[in-house]
Amino acid sequence: MSTKDFVEKDYYKVLGVPKDATEAEIKKAYRKLAREYHPDANKGDASAEARFKEISEANDVLGDPKKRKEYDEARALFGNGGGFRPGPGGAGGTFNFDLGDLFGGQGGPGGAGGGGAGGFGGGLGDVFGGLFNRGGATSGARTQPRRGQDVESEVKLSFTEAVDGATVPLRMSSQQPCRACSGTGDKNGTPRVCPTCVGTGQVSRGGSGSFSLTDPCVDCKGRGLIAQDPCDVCHGSGRAKSSRTMQVRIPAGVSDGQRIRLRGKGAPGERGGPAGDLYVVVHVDAHPVFGRKGDNLTVTVPVSYPEAALGGEIRVPTLGGPPVTLKIPAGTPNGRTMRARGKGAVRKDGTRGDLLVTVEVAVPKELNDKAREALETYRQATAGEDPRAELFQAAKGA
Repeated sequence: MSTKDFVEKDYYKVLGVPKDATEAEIKKAYRKLAREYHPDANKGDASAEARFKEISEANDVLGDPKKRKEYDEARALFGNGGGFRPGPGGAGGTFNFDLGDLFGGQGGPGGAGGGGAGGFGGGLGDVFGGLFNRGGATSGARTQPRRGQDVESEVKLSFTEAVDGATVPLRMSSQQPCRACSGTGDKNGTPRVCPTCVGTGQVSRGGSGSFSLTDPCVDCKGRGLIAQDPCDVCHGSGRAKSSRTMQVRIPAGVSDGQRIRLRGKGAPGERGGPAGDLYVVVHVDAHPVFGRKGDNLTVTVPVSYPEAALGGEIRVPTLGGPPVTLKIPAGTPNGRTMRARGKGAVRKDGTRGDLLVTVEVAVPKELNDKAREALETYRQATAGEDPRAELFQAAKGA
């Protein structure tokens, strides 16, 4: 993607959010679209894969406050990507304007090897220091090491694995240096310097007036090298799609929908550049007994009417551990929540949250003769009490 095309891209439109969207709104929109267009959910659908890449590219920029600020300022400065209008002092000078300087020669997110957080090398602070280059020199930033692309994947965990942490196998596909030619693109490993860009990977094209714009070289596709005898596997690109399975440690206490960043576990870089990052979106299955509220686990425990009315002790199950005993005070109402400390999910500091126990008075569906007789005796003994008296009194006063 050319630098001009990058500035022209409307990442807000890609994610379907307004320009004043909050970080939370951007994150929510990205997650929804990423799940819908993820390659694992659309196997063999090239358009869905392209859409997913476009969504990831937009999130890389708008999801980072610093990059988003630079992107907004760049679009405001250059209009819709092409026309920079010099002030009065610019008239009569001979300038060579290179939009690639805006992003430190990285070509913007989505360019070869420029994915993710490494796409903005210099930022706007460098724009005004080297915006105008007198003498017509062409930038050689493409010959510098390139950071590998970021990779995103998803993993499904059981409720217990999410609470306690787990090591899971994760299969990923990404562009990596071709093994057949060691990333050179040439069968013999001896590519030649591209004569069009003279090894820089960039060419200048005429703009309006005395300005020129820099784009990736179409002959070498921005690599600066051309294979003399193209590799049969990568066809001279030096990159090939590779799948690998790696063991990923998911920390304890992750929640459903959480996005974990693993630095340096993405696609390898080029020419000695650092690897990209791996982002893992976690999906957690529901548990038939336990729920979760932050760092606390929840459970609903049935109690009998005598236990609630007279008090007593009850045994409560815990997740992966022995039961705990809780004391029920006399007169405990239905729906009251008690706390078993240290029996919840693991926090970031290694301590555990609590288990929140909600009691639910169980009403028997069938009664034997002795139980029915006892309840009839109880009803007669409390015949003068109306549990709804305060309700009607409050209704009259409202």
